[in-house]
Amino acid sequence: MSVDTEPAATPPAVELRQVQLSLSTAAARNLATTTKSEPQMQGISSRWLLRTLPWVHTPGGVYRVNRRLSYVVGDGRVTFVKSGSRVEVIPAELAELPLLRGFDDPTALGALADRFVQQEYEPGQVVVEAGGNADHVYLIAHGKIEKLGTGQYGDETVLGRLGDGDTFGGQVLAGDGTWDFTAKAVTAVTLLALPRTAYLAVAERYENLRDHVQGGGVNGHQRSTNPFGEAAIELSAGHVGEAVLPHAYADYELRPREYELSVAQTVLKVHSRVADLYNQPMNQTQQQLRLTIQELRERQEHELVNNPEFGLLHNADFDQRIQTHSGPPTPDDLDDLLSMRRDTDYIFAHPRAIAAFGKECNKRGLVFGTVDVEGRPMPAWRGVPILPCGKIPVTDRQSSSIIAVRTGENNEGVIGLHQTGLPDEIEPSLNCRFMGIDEKAIISYLVSAYYSAAILVPDAVGILENVEVRPRA
Repeated sequence: MSVDTEPAATPPAVELRQVQLSLSTAAARNLATTTKSEPQMQGISSRWLLRTLPWVHTPGGVYRVNRRLSYVVGDGRVTFVKSGSRVEVIPAELAELPLLRGFDDPTALGALADRFVQQEYEPGQVVVEAGGNADHVYLIAHGKIEKLGTGQYGDETVLGRLGDGDTFGGQVLAGDGTWDFTAKAVTAVTLLALPRTAYLAVAERYENLRDHVQGGGVNGHQRSTNPFGEAAIELSAGHVGEAVLPHAYADYELRPREYELSVAQTVLKVHSRVADLYNQPMNQTQQQLRLTIQELRERQEHELVNNPEFGLLHNADFDQRIQTHSGPPTPDDLDDLLSMRRDTDYIFAHPRAIAAFGKECNKRGLVFGTVDVEGRPMPAWRGVPILPCGKIPVTDRQSSSIIAVRTGENNEGVIGLHQTGLPDEIEPSLNCRFMGIDEKAIISYLVSAYYSAAILVPDAVGILENVEVRPRA
């Protein structure tokens, strides 16, 4: 008798599990105090301009700059409006021409502005040639022009460079003459040109315009001036015996410029629950205030560079602005910039402009020098430190400016203005004032920074304009 048997079932596989022998790090963190940083902020920069300017206490909130009397000679710049490819001069801006300084008849200036003709020049083209008939007034809307003349030994030399807003040929309105320099386009240039015949046609209709030009403008004066346009002090030197000495006095400006302290403000809001409960290990209100102060200081430096009322870029004298030789900043450009004043304490430039200058030095085999600034080695040119300032703008055309300054009251330079001893002051000229708690239990603090800057004499600030910062092949 046979017995049917079934095959034995295969036992299930045994799952091997690793036995945890200690507490996991994820669980341990529930009982641990983490080590944490203060809130970080990417927008904090070195702020060298704020650190290097000497700050003058201004208790009255206003700083008056008294200067010797000087006579304006009509060396300003004109402003244009652009519609597509068409460029037009603002009529009132024609009063910046030397012979039209002070002329304010809008109808006559409008008629004159309508007679300007737009002209385009390519790099290397000659606009006017020395010895040629001077019969046009030129306004530079965009681009760069070199004024070329003959040197002492008959060689060609660069007499100067003109850029956006500059003019030449303004004296053509008074009569015919010849050009004593050659004007050549360095870059693509857009000009507005006024033929003298067009001016004469307008002058026949407006006698006040003709009389103003024939009278030499409104700047005629009897008193002599020194090379800086200041009323001269008559002196006698090298005389012997009982010579009659000249009479002299130092005349002052009748309406000196006054700088009022500007302000940057914000209202810092902190919920009372946050301020009460979440202050360990860091005080929430203090951290909020610290970051707010950093942002205010960044804005303060931006205003010192760009504010139209007191910013360095807008308030530098026109005579203290020069153009680059070619495009990027070269050693020759910085030498020209330094030569414009008796002392230069600092050069400020956008980091990209500093890099562009470094590339030009590399091409010539030149090496940056270094100087010690606040214990740190900084790049320098001719012993003058070059400090980065990201607040100097870079335009859409990839151009920027380089600013050279002399600082200090005793050195007739640039100074920062502030007022110390403010109520609830937490830093010099910066205070934080409690504003109350609203019905939503939100605490408000008014945080204010007061500041301004003053240029004591025109040559305290010089600017190298239209500095190309784009990479060059």
